[in-house]
Amino acid sequence: MKNPALIRHGLAVVLLLINLPLQADQNDPRLDRLFEILRETNSTPVLAEVESQIWTIWYQHPDNDAQALLVAGDRLMNSGYYREALQVFSSLIDRHPGFAEAWNRRATLHYLAGNLDRSIEDVQKTLELEPRHFGALSGLGLVYLRQDNLIGARDAFEQLLDIHPNSPAARQNLERVLQSLRDRFI
Repeated sequence: MKNPALIRHGLAVVLLLINLPLQADQNDPRLDRLFEILRETNSTPVLAEVESQIWTIWYQHPDNDAQALLVAGDRLMNSGYYREALQVFSSLIDRHPGFAEAWNRRATLHYLAGNLDRSIEDVQKTLELEPRHFGALSGLGLVYLRQDNLIGARDAFEQLLDIHPNSPAARQNLERVLQSLRDRFI
């Protein structure tokens, strides 16, 4: 027998995809429903699709120039041109300081470059603009793990699970941190 709630969630996901605009950001009103679905379902395919839709919305900006800068910064970062990517992301943030994903991308860049304190600063700004940013919370947990700050990592992964309770990666990371804490204090 098919699960009616799962079917409703699947239909909601399809309808949201059909109506996805080309330009949005962290203020898009559809995010509220997508986050509801993240909390309500444990279906792996539905979770993956909803996560993808959220990332698509976060990645968009209503200003075409801002969108082009985000794409260019990502390409530079992914190609290992960190200094150039930093210039692009910083320029984007200067022009659009309310664009959460720009802060998140720069936080990722700082993490990759080993600038962990700067990564934390940018994650905090991302979360100020979009408190439900599960990517930023995951990144924060990873930064804290790299710093061997297990309490900070635990807190970040717990916050992530409050937003996205069925995230397998967050649950695995939290278990890893909790096991490390137990090992350290036993």
